[in-house]
Amino acid sequence: MTNEKSGVAKGLLLGFLIGGVVGAITALLYAPKSGKDLRTEIKKKATDIAEEASEYLKSTKSKSQDFMNAGKSRSEQVVSDVREKAEHLMGDADKMLSEIRERAGSESGKIKAAFKAGVDAYRNEKEKDI
Repeated sequence: MTNEKSGVAKGLLLGFLIGGVVGAITALLYAPKSGKDLRTEIKKKATDIAEEASEYLKSTKSKSQDFMNAGKSRSEQVVSDVREKAEHLMGDADKMLSEIRERAGSESGKIKAAFKAGVDAYRNEKEKDI
């Protein structure tokens, strides 16, 4: 929607500019002036139009630069937010892995103790039979 408005605004401005040039040239050519006066008037109008076009270009360049800077700032903010969230998720994942390792270590110790108790019980029974 914004691009449509921008395109329409540019089209209108360009239309006014071209219409002004055509109107000025037509008025100068049909005006009852001498050749020297007419050439002077045309030069003046051409200079005025060139200045207006230059101002329009400066304005457009400034606006596009502002737009680019805003986009760059926004993209940097998005990257920063994503990086922060990724670091948070990585921290949570590390915490969960540590908890899992801790649980596995304690379970492993229990399994080893149970296995050792079983072996000891087997040996005791074996010694009784002998």
